[in-house]
Amino acid sequence: MDQEIKNLLEENLRLSKENNELLIKVRNFQRWSQISKALYWLVIIGVALGAFYFIKPYFDNVLNIYTGGVSDINMIKDLGGKVDINSINELLKQY
Repeated sequence: MDQEIKNLLEENLRLSKENNELLIKVRNFQRWSQISKALYWLVIIGVALGAFYFIKPYFDNVLNIYTGGVSDINMIKDLGGKVDINSINELLKQY
């Protein structure tokens, strides 16, 4: 029975070493997985910020065109309220 216990202990030691090797591999895989996820998100955020940096001048131009158009429309509306229709009719009758 003493030999049987020794064999069981050796088997247990062998399995423990094998288990330890597998756990080390799993831990390394998880570490590399976290590093690759961090790099993935850094690339995504970097591309988004870079795209915004290069697109911002075009966006500013479009925004200026829009605000200029809105101010022109408001100016025309203000002029429309100040114009007297009778004076326009008198000018048209002269010609």
